[in-house]
Amino acid sequence: MGTQDPVTVSIEPPVVRSSARRRGLLLAPALIFAALVVMFAFALQKGDPSKLPSALIGKPAPPLDLPPLDGLARADGQQAGAPTRTALTMGKVSIVNFWASWCGPCVDEHPLLVQLSGSPDIELYGVNYKDQAVNARRFLGRYGNPFAAVGVDASGRTAIEWGVYGMPETFVVNGQGIVTYKHVGPLTPKSLANQLLPAIEAAKAKR
Repeated sequence: MGTQDPVTVSIEPPVVRSSARRRGLLLAPALIFAALVVMFAFALQKGDPSKLPSALIGKPAPPLDLPPLDGLARADGQQAGAPTRTALTMGKVSIVNFWASWCGPCVDEHPLLVQLSGSPDIELYGVNYKDQAVNARRFLGRYGNPFAAVGVDASGRTAIEWGVYGMPETFVVNGQGIVTYKHVGPLTPKSLANQLLPAIEAAKAKR
């Protein structure tokens, strides 16, 4: 009788499967980073970082469940409050600005926010990102406080929920609390005139 060749069964060692899983986990951050690079490249090709896509446009603004900036006083000397989600739905167009005292471009754009704060038709709200209270207060004391309220995003969680890429970023929210426009990077006189002000007027029409 002839003899049959033994059947060889290849079994992948568990360590190989484990290594493959580890490689997959290691690749995940790289893939996310690559996606962000593509989005930034898109904006750079257009010559305008404010054209980065935002999933929030046309949707209700995320919560603003933040503590107020400690030690920031109102005109009457009382502790200033923090912005709330409810405040964004009171009928006025709102501007939500993410900023920090350590952010150089925030200094550049700040005079434009102070200018905007003079409009009776809008409310400006600040979100102070990963900052120290003493530095944030010093910043507002030096350059002026255009904000009706300032909340502190010490952990960065709120910035993530709002899809913020970096400081500064500015959002337009209509009177029903719907995000209608997002500006990435510092405002300039040109972007204020050509983009933000028209976005504010469009948001007013949707109140």
